[in-house]
Amino acid sequence: MDLVKLTEELVLAVVSNKDAVGVREFETEAPETILIQVIVDKADMSKLIGKNGKVIKSIRTLVQASSYLSGNKLVKINVDCI
Repeated sequence: MDLVKLTEELVLAVVSNKDAVGVREFETEAPETILIQVIVDKADMSKLIGKNGKVIKSIRTLVQASSYLSGNKLVKINVDCI
């Protein structure tokens, strides 16, 4: 499965303002690493992070597990708001 699409689906399931969600993949200097940038509305930032970061940690775990099952690389997910 495409990691960006998986990340986007997981984020969309959590946030309220689905129109403000943006998910993009960026290249990194390390060839074995994938960087995924998630942009959400400022009001949805606390929902996405969750208490003690549990929601975003769960999303990172699911995306990383999917990456390993596909034989892919290490995945880093950064979250920012607009």
